Amino acid sequence: MAVFIYSAAQLYSWVSGRADVVYLDVRNATDFGRFHVESPYPVEMYNISYFDFMEIEDECVAKLPKGRKIRVICAKEGSAKFVSEILEKHGFEDVGYLEGGIKSWGNLLVPVLLNPGAAFSLYQFIRPGKASCSYGLISHNELMLFDPSRNISFYLQFAKSNACRLIKTFETHLQADYIAGSRLLAAATGAEFLANAKDFGHTKISYTALQDGETHHFSGGGPEVRVLFTPGHTPGSTSYLIDNTFIISGDTIFIHSIGRPDLGGKVEEWSDILFHTLAKIRTLDDKLIVLPGHYMSWEEADERLVFAATLAQTKEYNKSIHAINTPEDFLSFIKANMRKQPDEYATIRRINANLEEVVDDKAEELDLGKNECAATAYAAAKSA
Repeated sequence: MAVFIYSAAQLYSWVSGRADVVYLDVRNATDFGRFHVESPYPVEMYNISYFDFMEIEDECVAKLPKGRKIRVICAKEGSAKFVSEILEKHGFEDVGYLEGGIKSWGNLLVPVLLNPGAAFSLYQFIRPGKASCSYGLISHNELMLFDPSRNISFYLQFAKSNACRLIKTFETHLQADYIAGSRLLAAATGAEFLANAKDFGHTKISYTALQDGETHHFSGGGPEVRVLFTPGHTPGSTSYLIDNTFIISGDTIFIHSIGRPDLGGKVEEWSDILFHTLAKIRTLDDKLIVLPGHYMSWEEADERLVFAATLAQTKEYNKSIHAINTPEDFLSFIKANMRKQPDEYATIRRINANLEEVVDDKAEELDLGKNECAATAYAAAKSA
């Protein structure tokens, strides 16, 4: 069997389907440590540098199990192809390399229908390479999006495949960890861009300012989208109640954590705001299904590999946080679990505000890597 090329979607199907495959990442140890393929289930993963294959080929080949399926990953595709051909030369019979390199994994979006059988369709678009989620809401032939990524071709194809047109795209806040797609999608389709002026008032973006408590509708009826201001992660953080059943929470409520209030450099002010927002959230219906903007690990997914939990469950998972009963103690918790935000976040904010432009290659570089948006002792310990 000749060396073949595989897609990021195929890679996801293998890691999520527990395929009997060996993965070989040939980037250097630093890049691998910063960002690599993570699976819902244990996988056999090797990190052996492409340069090592060039210098000590036989030793590198000897580290890999013979008779197994090998899937090679590199930064841009070329190095993985080179190593795959070496492995084929050494008798490995089932070897493939990732199309487009690790960036294709970083941009992959996996659509999952959250409410099969309902009168409307609500999709979670999981981005495994970023540990983030965006959302799509379809009623009849119209689509609303929430926190889309810069992979706009995916959303445009999704709309086409579902015979619907994009009418509105919402942001939960001014993103710092990835380049957002709402502005690009609005320009490409004429869809309305909606966001909170507390985050977007200084931007060079044409958008519709949201009002707390207002509702949005599809032209033919369907589910109601109610705006709920939930500041704290940022001053303009906003959640969206869908049909009084789901809450798209952005970076305010996660399943196993809450959003960080320190990314804007105003930890004391924003911590106090978030403390009061969490008190407000605790008054909502416990049966609401929380749909977060991010997750920390696949342990948060359910049996369908969906990231969703009832509000009651998130309160139980984070009971030590919700048990904090004064703003002062909450600030102490935040400060105890603060960690350095990635240097690129400042640039990403400016790009998302349309205050800075970068070429595509630079945008790809900025956009790769897991998010650092949760306030939790677990995340702080992992970054130490």
